[in-house]
Amino acid sequence: MAQKAAKTLAARNASLLLRTHIITLCLHSIFLLLHWVFHRPRSLTPYFFLACPTLAIEFYLERLGRPSYYPADGSLRSPGEDLGASGLTEYMWDVLYWTWGCMGAVCLFGDRAWWLWIVIPLYSVWLAYTTFTGMKSGLAGMGGADAPVAESKRQKKIEKRGGQRMQYR
Repeated sequence: MAQKAAKTLAARNASLLLRTHIITLCLHSIFLLLHWVFHRPRSLTPYFFLACPTLAIEFYLERLGRPSYYPADGSLRSPGEDLGASGLTEYMWDVLYWTWGCMGAVCLFGDRAWWLWIVIPLYSVWLAYTTFTGMKSGLAGMGGADAPVAESKRQKKIEKRGGQRMQYR
């Protein structure tokens, strides 16, 4: 079983990308069908403005995570990057999922539901702020001051009894 982890990652990435493409196709089809048949979402401007970035994100995730195979024998060349990785990839999935939710809300409730999309920039600002304050507090500890050493439970018990004593026989 050579490259078992790579084969597992390739299979997981391929199934995740297939599921993502099917959900995206269904949501966009429902949205456009409701628009053209029932004129339910009245304007396509917010749709193009807010859904196109997620299509670009989906294309990027496709390029990033799609496994590649050798054409001659069909063996795995590269499993692709892990689409479940934390960091920027995780943030892109959050944007994609939230946009899907907004599109569903627009289909159900109308054009005013696009205002739910404002959460994404607010979430970005919050992530940047927490990252910055985390780095700032991490750099503050580099001044060379001795930090108080945490005592273990055993050390606390010994101090409570009056310190460590030597017994002589």
